Amino acid sequence: MPEIRIETLINAPIERCFDLSRSIDLHTISTDHTDERAIAGRTSGLIGLGEMVTWSAFHFGIRQQLTSRITSYSFPEAFTDEMVRGAFTYIRHDHLFSQQYDQTLMTDVFRFASPFGPLGWMADQLVLTSYLRRLLEKRNRVIKEYAESDRWMAVLH
Repeated sequence: MPEIRIETLINAPIERCFDLSRSIDLHTISTDHTDERAIAGRTSGLIGLGEMVTWSAFHFGIRQQLTSRITSYSFPEAFTDEMVRGAFTYIRHDHLFSQQYDQTLMTDVFRFASPFGPLGWMADQLVLTSYLRRLLEKRNRVIKEYAESDRWMAVLH
């Protein structure tokens, strides 16, 4: 099963980074190139423990839907979302936060598996791991940009 691990150092308080990471509105902003939007469950604001969101987006030219639930939550250190429904066999995304003096280290650990046995495994290795890494890196750049400026106030009102 592929695992993507990304560390992002942000010049902002841990609480702000945590909340921006669970913001449905900021997630939508960070994935505008895929026309991703929340269509069911929590569709705006901050998602919390036990809540679900269904996303609709274009990936590889196909409109897809994915529903995930927040399965663990410890403010402001960590939360986990896991796929409930979608095209993958498995997705688990751990969001981890630690204070590093006056900065926050945000760590994403993203695990996933595709269906279709060996064909899915090949797709994971050849295409999906790098594609998903780029999506996560873009999302983290947007979180960092908002957290380090006054733009966070427009999202966390």
